[in-house]
Amino acid sequence: MHKISSSVQFAKRRVSMRRDHETNWAPNTDVYVSDSGLVIKVELAGMQRENLELTVEGDNLRISGERPDGCRPPQCKFQAMEINYGAFETVIDVPEGFDVTCGKAVYQNGFLRVDIPFAPSHSRGSGSDD
Repeated sequence: MHKISSSVQFAKRRVSMRRDHETNWAPNTDVYVSDSGLVIKVELAGMQRENLELTVEGDNLRISGERPDGCRPPQCKFQAMEINYGAFETVIDVPEGFDVTCGKAVYQNGFLRVDIPFAPSHSRGSGSDD
């Protein structure tokens, strides 16, 4: 058995350019370990489920889509602009000990939640440091 520590090292990569050379943005993302495995929670307000794409590539989870900006008038002058629109793509490097191929995703209330279980050959740690 392998012990999985409660502080998981992970890498999140923002892909800087799409094929059509549009600049991407990276959504806010939380990654943590629960009793059942790894949880990835992505803030994607204003998105529709059909505009999201999740792809597994080896130990990587690629989350991409496009948030439309259809509500502002064309000649508006911003006082502040903090909401990102357009294409986004981010890649989460899933650490060893989790089975990314068995992940389950749910999109609700502007949040995408992906639950990735522990790999069968690993068990979660007891929580104590040996």
